[in-house]
Amino acid sequence: MTRTTTRTYWAAGAAVVLAVLFAVGATVAAPAGGTGAGAGTRPSLYSPDAGFARDMSVHHQQAVEMSFVVRDRTQDEPVRSLAYDIANTQANQRGMMLGWLDLWDLPKVVSGEPPMSWMAAPEQGGHTGHAGHGAQAAQDGALMPGMATKEELVRLGAAGGRDAEVLYLQLMTDHHKGGVAMAEACARQCRVPAERALAQGMAEAQQSELTLMADMLKQRGAAPRG
Repeated sequence: MTRTTTRTYWAAGAAVVLAVLFAVGATVAAPAGGTGAGAGTRPSLYSPDAGFARDMSVHHQQAVEMSFVVRDRTQDEPVRSLAYDIANTQANQRGMMLGWLDLWDLPKVVSGEPPMSWMAAPEQGGHTGHAGHGAQAAQDGALMPGMATKEELVRLGAAGGRDAEVLYLQLMTDHHKGGVAMAEACARQCRVPAERALAQGMAEAQQSELTLMADMLKQRGAAPRG
């Protein structure tokens, strides 16, 4: 691994750690200071806070699954380390978001809710009833932007060595781009301070990992898709 890639890798890792610590600290502070994710007025069912927690939990779950797959398909230590960090971080973040939904007495799945429809909600919260925020909105039943298709997941599971490394890095690059857009939207629209902090940390960490993955693809004679 080159010196530049190493620096980028550590920057990404530091950003991930800070994001998780910030979110955990804010959540733990709730009983004492009243500022955490469980404090104050609970988000409504279709609020950006609740919608982000539901959608990003699904988004994160696929990243965790892809990361565990590639760890079994290659012996390349930089890729395996990146996959481990992504799986560990996003599993922890997913647990936080699902825990917040429980604290808010809100369901983890809402039947008939189009993915990312919360991004069309007004800045102060609310629900438009449909995904109307433009091209980034996923239609009902469609995958959220950046998520791999079933066929792509099958390809990843069947690949090995360099082919698995390249496909994983390409799929995760697409995945992170979709995740960054969602996290930045929550950082603007969500009203719970702990969730906004987590979303901002996600966006910054995944941007760093996008730079890292571009370097790793270049080292393997490949490039991000699209």
